[in-house]
Amino acid sequence: MDNGWNKLFLRTSNGYLFAVAGIAVATAAMAPFHDRLSSTTVALALLLVVLFAATGWGSRPAALAAILGGTCFNFFFLPPVHTFVIAAPQNWTALAAFLITAVTAGQLSARAKRRAEEAEAGKVEIERLYREYQAAAEQAKQVEIFRQSEQLKSALLDAVTHDLRTPLTSIKASVTTLIAEESSEDPVKLDTESRFELLEIINEEADRLNRFVEHMVELAKLEAGELQLRRRWGSVEEIIATARERAAGLTAKHRVEVSVETELPSVRVDATLLAEVLYSLIDNSAKYSPVGSTIKINAHRAENEMISISVEDQGRGVPAELRLRIFDKFFRVTTDGNQPSGLGMGLAIARGIVEAHGGHIWIESGAKDCGVRVSMLIPIGDEDDSEGDHEND
Repeated sequence: MDNGWNKLFLRTSNGYLFAVAGIAVATAAMAPFHDRLSSTTVALALLLVVLFAATGWGSRPAALAAILGGTCFNFFFLPPVHTFVIAAPQNWTALAAFLITAVTAGQLSARAKRRAEEAEAGKVEIERLYREYQAAAEQAKQVEIFRQSEQLKSALLDAVTHDLRTPLTSIKASVTTLIAEESSEDPVKLDTESRFELLEIINEEADRLNRFVEHMVELAKLEAGELQLRRRWGSVEEIIATARERAAGLTAKHRVEVSVETELPSVRVDATLLAEVLYSLIDNSAKYSPVGSTIKINAHRAENEMISISVEDQGRGVPAELRLRIFDKFFRVTTDGNQPSGLGMGLAIARGIVEAHGGHIWIESGAKDCGVRVSMLIPIGDEDDSEGDHEND
């Protein structure tokens, strides 16, 4: 506090000192030539001192400079000089004009200085508030990132636990039964059909674990930008057939209708990855639509040298507010508190593969607002469009 008062006192004192010194120096410089200088020249010179005092230190030092200037103007320059007597009436007018001009100019200069200082202070305050806002926003962003990270970690742990434990439990139970049959002295013999069913369970669950690992690897590659496309010219119909064949076990209790436009051109894509996308879409359709319902796969030519492929089901659909998040990794739509199986990686991988081809994928309602239709646009491709692709044989 004392330091602040000292600074204010020193600043005010400097202003008064400048007013006194400035008028004294100007008067001393012009006084020897009073008989050759006009009253206008002297008045303007003294007025400059008043303006400097007002600009530098405010109205009070300016007022002091105006009074001292008027006094010196009268004493040293208005005849008869070296007296405070003013003989000519026009000199009264000159002195009055000087005083009025000096006081007014001083007040205006001081006011302009205050406005400038207030504007500068406002600018500094705005910059301070902006910096605080940025810091708060960054902190909030970090908190939100941490919160999402925790949610993601929890979802990942739940999904990993489910997707690893379920097949491992089935494999363990099947293998234990087969070992017990072989090692027991009085075994309960399994017939050939039962043994085959247990071996099928082991095979299917091992495939499930393998797909789980493949998805994790594919997602890691997509996020790292290391996905390598092996584009070849191929038939869309064959790609759909490959996905259907792979998903045959999943759609055994559904009707699958395929509609491919006649004379649909070939596309230059990574057929394996595109079939993987279609398999994920068919898998979701089978998973989220009732038994006996129809899954429709449609392919036709679209505008701008693109091919449109869609998979539509007759399930319960996805709420509109969740459709933008449906392609986020580890995101799964829950209904009635039931947590669906799966890691929630399939659609995230599908979007990454489609976008790596320069395409676009989205979700919408099915026909008559029933179920879900997932559509994607894939460029037909060009022979010269090989930049960034890997054509390894």
